[in-house]
Amino acid sequence: MIRIQPICALSLAAVLAGGAGSVAAQTLDPNIERLQEFKTTGTDLEIETVTQSEERAANIRRILEEINLPPGFEIDLYAIVPDARHMAVGNNVGVVYVGTRKTRVYAVTDRDKDRVADEVKVFAPSVEMQVPNGVCFSRDGFLYVAEHNRVLVFPAAEFFYESPDVAIGVVADQLVPEEEESFNHGARTCDIGPDNKLYITLGQPYNVPPKEKLELYDELGIGGIIRMNRDGSEREVYARGVRNSVGQDFNPANGELWFTDNQVDGMGDNIPPGEINRATGPGQHFGFPWYGGGDVRTNEYKDSEPPADVVFPEVETVAHAADLGMTFYTGRQFPEKYRGGIFNAQHGSWNRTEPIGARVMFTSVNEDGSAGDHEVFADGWLDEETGEYLGRPVDVVQFLDGSILVSDDLTGAVYRIAYTGVEE
Repeated sequence: MIRIQPICALSLAAVLAGGAGSVAAQTLDPNIERLQEFKTTGTDLEIETVTQSEERAANIRRILEEINLPPGFEIDLYAIVPDARHMAVGNNVGVVYVGTRKTRVYAVTDRDKDRVADEVKVFAPSVEMQVPNGVCFSRDGFLYVAEHNRVLVFPAAEFFYESPDVAIGVVADQLVPEEEESFNHGARTCDIGPDNKLYITLGQPYNVPPKEKLELYDELGIGGIIRMNRDGSEREVYARGVRNSVGQDFNPANGELWFTDNQVDGMGDNIPPGEINRATGPGQHFGFPWYGGGDVRTNEYKDSEPPADVVFPEVETVAHAADLGMTFYTGRQFPEKYRGGIFNAQHGSWNRTEPIGARVMFTSVNEDGSAGDHEVFADGWLDEETGEYLGRPVDVVQFLDGSILVSDDLTGAVYRIAYTGVEE
Protein backbone atom coordinates (compact mmCIF):
# COMPACT_ATOMS: atom_id res chain seq x y z
CA MET A 1 0.00 0.00 0.00
CA ILE A 2 1.36 3.39 -0.99
CA ARG A 3 0.47 6.41 1.08
CA ILE A 4 1.32 10.05 0.69
CA GLN A 5 1.28 12.11 3.82
CA PRO A 6 1.09 15.87 3.40
CA ILE A 7 4.20 17.61 4.68
CA CYS A 8 3.59 20.63 6.86
CA ALA A 9 6.56 22.96 6.80
CA LEU A 10 5.05 25.03 9.56
CA SER A 11 1.70 25.73 11.09
CA LEU A 12 -0.24 28.78 9.95
CA ALA A 13 0.19 30.29 13.38
CA ALA A 14 3.95 29.76 13.14
CA VAL A 15 4.05 31.67 9.87
CA LEU A 16 2.63 34.75 11.48
CA ALA A 17 4.67 34.30 14.64
CA GLY A 18 7.92 33.96 12.74
CA GLY A 19 8.58 30.33 13.70
CA ALA A 20 9.93 27.82 11.17
CA GLY A 21 9.02 24.15 11.08
CA SER A 22 11.42 21.24 10.84
CA VAL A 23 10.31 20.19 7.35
CA ALA A 24 11.47 23.37 5.65
CA ALA A 25 14.78 21.80 4.67
CA GLN A 26 12.95 19.16 2.63
CA THR A 27 11.86 21.66 0.01
CA LEU A 28 13.93 22.02 -3.15
CA ASP A 29 13.74 25.81 -3.00
CA PRO A 30 16.28 27.23 -0.49
CA ASN A 31 14.53 30.60 -0.60
CA ILE A 32 11.52 29.11 1.15
CA GLU A 33 13.65 28.31 4.18
CA ARG A 34 14.78 31.92 4.37
CA LEU A 35 11.28 33.29 3.90
CA GLN A 36 9.95 31.05 6.67
CA GLU A 37 12.49 32.69 8.97
CA PHE A 38 11.48 36.14 7.68
CA LYS A 39 14.90 36.63 6.12
CA THR A 40 15.49 38.42 2.85
CA THR A 41 16.50 36.37 -0.18
CA GLY A 42 18.42 39.01 -2.12
CA THR A 43 15.84 39.03 -4.89
CA ASP A 44 15.76 42.27 -6.88
CA LEU A 45 13.41 44.76 -5.26
CA GLU A 46 12.32 45.93 -8.70
CA ILE A 47 9.65 43.33 -9.39
CA GLU A 48 9.00 42.43 -13.01
CA THR A 49 5.82 44.01 -14.32
CA VAL A 50 3.71 43.37 -17.41
CA THR A 51 3.43 46.34 -19.72
CA GLN A 52 -0.17 47.35 -20.30
CA SER A 53 0.50 48.29 -23.91
CA GLU A 54 -2.04 50.70 -25.34
CA GLU A 55 -1.74 49.08 -28.75
CA ARG A 56 -2.29 45.58 -27.44
CA ALA A 57 -5.12 46.74 -25.19
CA ALA A 58 -6.80 48.35 -28.19
CA ASN A 59 -6.48 45.12 -30.18
CA ILE A 60 -8.04 43.09 -27.37
CA ARG A 61 -10.86 45.59 -27.01
CA ARG A 62 -11.60 45.16 -30.72
CA ILE A 63 -12.12 41.46 -30.03
CA LEU A 64 -14.44 42.35 -27.17
CA GLU A 65 -16.63 44.32 -29.58
CA GLU A 66 -17.72 40.93 -30.93
CA ILE A 67 -18.83 39.56 -27.55
CA ASN A 68 -22.55 39.01 -27.09
CA LEU A 69 -24.05 39.66 -23.65
CA PRO A 70 -27.57 39.94 -22.23
CA PRO A 71 -29.09 43.43 -22.32
CA GLY A 72 -27.69 45.81 -19.74
CA PHE A 73 -24.28 44.13 -19.46
CA GLU A 74 -20.95 45.38 -20.75
CA ILE A 75 -17.48 43.85 -21.04
CA ASP A 76 -14.10 45.56 -20.99
CA LEU A 77 -10.45 44.66 -20.67
CA TYR A 78 -9.42 44.60 -17.01
CA ALA A 79 -5.75 43.69 -17.45
CA ILE A 80 -3.21 42.15 -19.79
CA VAL A 81 -1.98 39.04 -17.95
CA PRO A 82 0.16 36.47 -19.82
CA ASP A 83 -1.17 32.91 -19.77
CA ALA A 84 -4.01 33.93 -17.45
CA ARG A 85 -5.67 30.92 -15.82
CA HIS A 86 -7.43 30.64 -12.46
CA MET A 87 -7.98 33.68 -10.27
CA ALA A 88 -8.48 34.61 -6.64
CA VAL A 89 -9.64 38.02 -5.43
CA GLY A 90 -8.17 39.47 -2.24
CA ASN A 91 -10.70 40.15 0.49
CA ASN A 92 -9.88 43.80 1.17
CA VAL A 93 -7.72 45.59 -1.38
CA GLY A 94 -9.14 43.53 -4.22
CA VAL A 95 -5.79 42.45 -5.63
CA VAL A 96 -6.49 39.73 -8.20
CA TYR A 97 -4.03 36.83 -8.09
CA VAL A 98 -3.83 35.03 -11.42
CA GLY A 99 -2.29 31.58 -11.79
CA THR A 100 -0.66 30.14 -14.90
CA ARG A 101 0.32 26.73 -16.23
CA LYS A 102 3.92 27.90 -16.33
CA THR A 103 6.01 29.24 -13.44
CA ARG A 104 4.34 32.46 -12.33
CA VAL A 105 1.47 33.88 -10.38
CA TYR A 106 0.60 37.49 -11.16
CA ALA A 107 -0.76 40.14 -8.81
CA VAL A 108 -3.16 42.53 -10.56
CA THR A 109 -3.96 45.84 -8.87
CA ASP A 110 -6.46 48.58 -9.66
CA ARG A 111 -4.94 51.37 -7.60
CA ASP A 112 -7.19 54.24 -8.68
CA LYS A 113 -10.37 52.13 -8.51
CA ASP A 114 -11.56 52.92 -12.02
CA ARG A 115 -12.19 49.18 -12.57
CA VAL A 116 -9.27 48.84 -14.96
CA ALA A 117 -6.00 47.46 -13.57
CA ASP A 118 -3.06 49.84 -13.27
CA GLU A 119 -0.38 47.28 -12.44
CA VAL A 120 0.32 43.63 -13.22
CA LYS A 121 3.43 42.20 -11.60
CA VAL A 122 4.93 38.85 -10.69
CA PHE A 123 3.83 37.68 -7.25
CA ALA A 124 6.47 36.21 -4.92
CA PRO A 125 9.30 36.28 -7.49
CA SER A 126 11.74 34.86 -4.93
CA VAL A 127 9.86 31.52 -4.99
CA GLU A 128 10.24 28.98 -7.80
CA MET A 129 6.88 27.55 -8.84
CA GLN A 130 5.79 24.80 -11.23
CA VAL A 131 2.33 25.06 -12.84
CA PRO A 132 0.80 27.32 -10.17
CA ASN A 133 -2.60 27.10 -11.86
CA GLY A 134 -4.82 26.99 -8.78
CA VAL A 135 -5.18 29.99 -6.48
CA CYS A 136 -7.74 30.51 -3.73
CA PHE A 137 -8.28 32.78 -0.73
CA SER A 138 -9.48 32.01 2.77
CA ARG A 139 -11.85 34.43 4.43
CA ASP A 140 -9.14 35.40 6.89
CA GLY A 141 -6.70 36.48 4.20
CA PHE A 142 -4.49 33.48 3.38
CA LEU A 143 -3.68 32.90 -0.28
CA TYR A 144 -3.21 29.24 -1.30
CA VAL A 145 -1.41 28.27 -4.49
CA ALA A 146 -1.94 24.73 -5.78
CA GLU A 147 0.97 23.82 -8.03
CA HIS A 148 1.32 20.65 -10.06
CA ASN A 149 2.61 18.69 -7.07
CA ARG A 150 2.76 21.08 -4.11
CA VAL A 151 0.55 23.50 -2.20
CA LEU A 152 1.90 26.77 -0.81
CA VAL A 153 0.21 29.24 1.52
CA PHE A 154 0.92 32.97 1.69
CA PRO A 155 -0.42 34.62 4.87
CA ALA A 156 -1.30 38.29 4.49
CA ALA A 157 -0.71 38.11 0.74
CA GLU A 158 -2.39 41.47 0.18
CA PHE A 159 0.12 43.04 2.55
CA PHE A 160 3.34 41.32 1.50
CA TYR A 161 2.75 41.28 -2.26
CA GLU A 162 4.39 44.68 -2.74
CA SER A 163 7.74 43.03 -1.92
CA PRO A 164 9.58 40.20 -3.71
CA ASP A 165 9.88 38.41 -0.35
CA VAL A 166 6.67 37.16 1.23
CA ALA A 167 5.51 35.18 4.25
CA ILE A 168 5.10 31.58 3.12
CA GLY A 169 4.27 28.06 4.26
CA VAL A 170 4.36 24.67 2.56
CA VAL A 171 1.00 23.01 3.12
CA ALA A 172 1.65 19.87 1.07
CA ASP A 173 5.01 19.03 -0.44
CA GLN A 174 3.69 16.17 -2.56
CA LEU A 175 0.19 15.74 -3.97
CA VAL A 176 0.93 12.68 -6.11
CA PRO A 177 3.88 10.26 -6.27
CA GLU A 178 6.67 11.49 -8.51
CA GLU A 179 6.16 8.54 -10.85
CA GLU A 180 2.56 9.70 -11.40
CA GLU A 181 3.49 13.27 -12.34
CA SER A 182 2.28 14.06 -15.86
CA PHE A 183 2.10 17.05 -18.17
CA ASN A 184 -1.44 15.95 -19.00
CA HIS A 185 -4.30 17.00 -16.71
CA GLY A 186 -1.84 18.43 -14.19
CA ALA A 187 -3.42 21.85 -13.61
CA ARG A 188 -4.88 21.85 -10.09
CA THR A 189 -7.56 24.05 -8.61
CA CYS A 190 -8.27 24.78 -4.95
CA ASP A 191 -10.99 26.20 -2.75
CA ILE A 192 -11.71 26.65 0.95
CA GLY A 193 -14.89 24.89 2.02
CA PRO A 194 -17.47 25.98 4.58
CA ASP A 195 -15.79 23.46 6.90
CA ASN A 196 -12.61 25.59 6.67
CA LYS A 197 -10.78 22.76 4.89
CA LEU A 198 -8.74 22.99 1.70
CA TYR A 199 -10.16 21.19 -1.35
CA ILE A 200 -7.94 20.34 -4.33
CA THR A 201 -8.83 18.77 -7.68
CA LEU A 202 -6.44 16.05 -8.89
CA GLY A 203 -6.92 15.24 -12.56
CA GLN A 204 -5.65 11.81 -13.63
CA PRO A 205 -3.16 11.77 -16.54
CA TYR A 206 -4.89 9.48 -19.05
CA ASN A 207 -7.74 9.83 -21.50
CA VAL A 208 -9.02 6.61 -19.88
CA PRO A 209 -6.69 5.03 -17.28
CA PRO A 210 -5.58 1.40 -17.49
CA LYS A 211 -7.22 -0.92 -14.97
CA GLU A 212 -3.97 -1.57 -13.14
CA LYS A 213 -3.89 2.09 -12.05
CA LEU A 214 -7.33 2.16 -10.47
CA GLU A 215 -6.47 0.92 -7.00
CA LEU A 216 -3.64 3.40 -6.55
CA TYR A 217 -5.66 6.29 -7.97
CA ASP A 218 -8.65 5.40 -5.81
CA GLU A 219 -6.50 5.44 -2.69
CA LEU A 220 -4.77 8.74 -3.41
CA GLY A 221 -7.67 10.62 -4.98
CA ILE A 222 -6.02 10.92 -8.39
CA GLY A 223 -9.01 11.38 -10.65
CA GLY A 224 -10.93 12.95 -7.80
CA ILE A 225 -11.01 15.74 -5.26
CA ILE A 226 -9.07 15.61 -2.01
CA ARG A 227 -9.46 17.71 1.09
CA MET A 228 -7.22 18.44 4.06
CA ASN A 229 -6.91 20.79 6.96
CA ARG A 230 -5.45 24.14 6.05
CA ASP A 231 -2.13 23.12 7.61
CA GLY A 232 -2.01 20.03 5.36
CA SER A 233 -2.97 17.48 8.00
CA GLU A 234 -5.71 14.85 7.75
CA ARG A 235 -5.66 14.49 3.99
CA GLU A 236 -8.57 12.43 2.65
CA VAL A 237 -10.29 11.66 -0.63
CA TYR A 238 -13.55 13.62 -0.81
CA ALA A 239 -14.83 12.59 -4.27
CA ARG A 240 -13.83 9.87 -6.74
CA GLY A 241 -14.66 9.04 -10.36
CA VAL A 242 -13.66 12.48 -11.65
CA ARG A 243 -11.66 12.49 -14.89
CA ASN A 244 -10.21 16.01 -14.83
CA SER A 245 -11.92 18.74 -12.88
CA VAL A 246 -10.49 22.23 -13.40
CA GLY A 247 -13.12 24.23 -11.57
CA GLN A 248 -15.01 24.06 -8.28
CA ASP A 249 -17.02 26.19 -5.86
CA PHE A 250 -19.35 25.77 -2.90
CA ASN A 251 -23.02 26.67 -2.97
CA PRO A 252 -23.30 29.37 -0.30
CA ALA A 253 -26.93 28.41 0.30
CA ASN A 254 -26.19 24.92 1.61
CA GLY A 255 -22.42 24.34 1.50
CA GLU A 256 -22.50 21.69 -1.24
CA LEU A 257 -19.48 21.36 -3.53
CA TRP A 258 -20.05 21.75 -7.26
CA PHE A 259 -17.36 21.10 -9.86
CA THR A 260 -16.87 20.90 -13.60
CA ASP A 261 -15.38 17.81 -15.24
CA ASN A 262 -13.83 17.34 -18.67
CA GLN A 263 -14.83 14.07 -20.26
CA VAL A 264 -13.37 11.40 -22.56
CA ASP A 265 -11.95 12.36 -25.95
CA GLY A 266 -12.08 10.35 -29.15
CA MET A 267 -15.67 9.08 -28.89
CA GLY A 268 -17.16 11.42 -31.50
CA ASP A 269 -18.24 15.03 -31.95
CA ASN A 270 -21.33 14.87 -29.80
CA ILE A 271 -20.49 12.36 -27.07
CA PRO A 272 -19.85 12.16 -24.24
CA PRO A 273 -21.28 15.28 -22.61
CA GLY A 274 -19.24 17.50 -20.35
CA GLU A 275 -20.31 17.75 -16.75
CA ILE A 276 -21.17 20.09 -13.93
CA ASN A 277 -21.42 17.94 -10.82
CA ARG A 278 -22.91 18.37 -7.37
CA ALA A 279 -21.38 16.62 -4.36
CA THR A 280 -23.80 16.51 -1.46
CA GLY A 281 -21.25 14.94 0.87
CA PRO A 282 -17.97 13.03 1.09
CA GLY A 283 -17.39 9.58 -0.39
CA GLN A 284 -19.45 9.88 -3.56
CA HIS A 285 -18.34 8.38 -6.89
CA PHE A 286 -19.02 10.28 -10.12
CA GLY A 287 -18.65 7.44 -12.59
CA PHE A 288 -15.32 7.74 -14.39
CA PRO A 289 -13.75 5.65 -15.96
CA TRP A 290 -16.81 3.40 -16.34
CA TYR A 291 -18.70 6.36 -17.74
CA GLY A 292 -16.98 8.74 -20.15
CA GLY A 293 -19.41 11.57 -19.45
CA GLY A 294 -23.04 11.49 -18.35
CA ASP A 295 -24.28 7.91 -18.73
CA VAL A 296 -22.15 7.18 -21.82
CA ARG A 297 -20.09 4.05 -21.16
CA THR A 298 -16.41 4.01 -22.15
CA ASN A 299 -15.20 1.35 -24.56
CA GLU A 300 -12.43 0.36 -22.17
CA TYR A 301 -14.78 -0.36 -19.25
CA LYS A 302 -18.02 -1.30 -21.00
CA ASP A 303 -17.76 -4.92 -19.84
CA SER A 304 -16.87 -4.01 -16.25
CA GLU A 305 -19.44 -3.37 -13.54
CA PRO A 306 -19.52 0.31 -12.43
CA PRO A 307 -19.44 1.21 -8.73
CA ALA A 308 -22.78 1.18 -6.96
CA ASP A 309 -24.62 4.46 -6.48
CA VAL A 310 -22.76 6.46 -9.13
CA VAL A 311 -23.72 10.14 -8.97
CA PHE A 312 -24.54 11.41 -12.46
CA PRO A 313 -23.97 15.06 -13.42
CA GLU A 314 -26.30 17.78 -12.32
CA VAL A 315 -25.82 19.42 -15.73
CA GLU A 316 -24.76 17.72 -18.95
CA THR A 317 -22.94 20.30 -21.06
CA VAL A 318 -22.13 20.22 -24.75
CA ALA A 319 -19.51 17.62 -25.69
CA HIS A 320 -15.86 18.72 -25.76
CA ALA A 321 -16.56 22.38 -24.90
CA ALA A 322 -14.11 22.02 -21.97
CA ASP A 323 -15.92 23.45 -18.96
CA LEU A 324 -13.28 24.85 -16.60
CA GLY A 325 -13.52 27.50 -13.87
CA MET A 326 -16.83 28.22 -12.14
CA THR A 327 -18.24 30.41 -9.39
CA PHE A 328 -21.51 30.91 -7.55
CA TYR A 329 -22.70 34.48 -7.90
CA THR A 330 -23.38 36.09 -4.52
CA GLY A 331 -23.21 39.75 -5.53
CA ARG A 332 -25.92 42.39 -5.71
CA GLN A 333 -24.88 44.16 -8.91
CA PHE A 334 -26.45 41.70 -11.35
CA PRO A 335 -30.22 41.29 -11.74
CA GLU A 336 -32.08 38.88 -9.47
CA LYS A 337 -32.06 36.14 -12.12
CA TYR A 338 -28.33 35.61 -11.66
CA ARG A 339 -28.12 35.68 -7.86
CA GLY A 340 -27.25 32.32 -6.41
CA GLY A 341 -26.53 30.84 -9.84
CA ILE A 342 -23.34 29.54 -11.42
CA PHE A 343 -21.13 31.20 -14.00
CA ASN A 344 -18.63 28.90 -15.67
CA ALA A 345 -16.07 29.24 -18.46
CA GLN A 346 -15.97 26.96 -21.49
CA HIS A 347 -12.42 26.91 -22.80
CA GLY A 348 -13.36 25.52 -26.20
CA SER A 349 -12.98 22.22 -28.01
CA TRP A 350 -10.00 20.62 -29.71
CA ASN A 351 -11.45 17.12 -30.27
CA ARG A 352 -14.34 18.13 -32.51
CA THR A 353 -14.68 18.58 -36.27
CA GLU A 354 -16.75 21.72 -35.68
CA PRO A 355 -15.38 23.76 -32.77
CA ILE A 356 -17.62 24.83 -29.94
CA GLY A 357 -17.26 26.64 -26.63
CA ALA A 358 -15.07 29.67 -25.87
CA ARG A 359 -17.85 31.30 -23.90
CA VAL A 360 -19.25 31.91 -20.44
CA MET A 361 -22.28 29.88 -19.39
CA PHE A 362 -24.86 30.49 -16.67
CA THR A 363 -26.74 27.83 -14.69
CA SER A 364 -29.54 28.80 -12.35
CA VAL A 365 -29.92 26.89 -9.09
CA ASN A 366 -33.34 25.94 -7.72
CA GLU A 367 -34.47 26.40 -4.13
CA ASP A 368 -33.97 22.68 -3.47
CA GLY A 369 -30.31 23.00 -4.49
CA SER A 370 -30.67 21.32 -7.88
CA ALA A 371 -29.66 22.84 -11.21
CA GLY A 372 -32.14 24.87 -13.22
CA ASP A 373 -31.69 26.32 -16.69
CA HIS A 374 -28.27 26.16 -18.36
CA GLU A 375 -27.67 28.84 -20.99
CA VAL A 376 -25.09 30.94 -22.79
CA PHE A 377 -24.26 34.16 -20.96
CA ALA A 378 -21.38 35.56 -23.04
CA ASP A 379 -20.07 34.35 -26.39
CA GLY A 380 -18.30 35.62 -29.48
CA TRP A 381 -14.76 34.43 -28.81
CA LEU A 382 -15.26 31.78 -31.51
CA ASP A 383 -15.45 32.90 -35.14
CA GLU A 384 -18.05 30.45 -36.36
CA GLU A 385 -17.29 31.13 -40.02
CA THR A 386 -13.59 30.32 -39.82
CA GLY A 387 -13.48 28.19 -36.67
CA GLU A 388 -10.78 30.46 -35.22
CA TYR A 389 -10.72 31.11 -31.51
CA LEU A 390 -10.37 34.81 -30.72
CA GLY A 391 -10.11 33.99 -27.03
CA ARG A 392 -10.40 31.01 -24.70
CA PRO A 393 -12.05 31.72 -21.34
CA VAL A 394 -10.60 29.76 -18.41
CA ASP A 395 -12.05 31.01 -15.14
CA VAL A 396 -14.80 33.22 -13.73
CA VAL A 397 -14.61 34.93 -10.33
CA GLN A 398 -16.70 37.54 -8.60
CA PHE A 399 -15.03 40.88 -7.94
CA LEU A 400 -15.61 42.94 -4.79
CA ASP A 401 -18.11 45.26 -6.45
CA GLY A 402 -20.31 42.42 -7.74
CA SER A 403 -18.99 42.41 -11.31
CA ILE A 404 -17.33 39.25 -12.61
CA LEU A 405 -13.84 38.73 -14.01
CA VAL A 406 -13.08 36.28 -16.81
CA SER A 407 -9.56 35.05 -17.56
CA ASP A 408 -8.38 34.11 -21.05
CA ASP A 409 -5.15 32.19 -21.61
CA LEU A 410 -5.14 32.66 -25.39
CA THR A 411 -5.17 36.44 -25.47
CA GLY A 412 -3.42 36.62 -22.11
CA ALA A 413 -6.00 38.86 -20.51
CA VAL A 414 -8.58 39.29 -17.77
CA TYR A 415 -11.94 40.83 -18.69
CA ARG A 416 -14.51 42.51 -16.47
CA ILE A 417 -18.23 42.06 -17.07
CA ALA A 418 -20.47 44.56 -15.28
CA TYR A 419 -24.17 45.31 -15.22
CA THR A 420 -25.04 48.92 -15.99
CA GLY A 421 -28.72 48.47 -16.71
CA VAL A 422 -28.22 50.50 -19.88
CA GLU A 423 -29.26 48.62 -23.01
CA GLU A 424 -27.53 49.50 -26.26
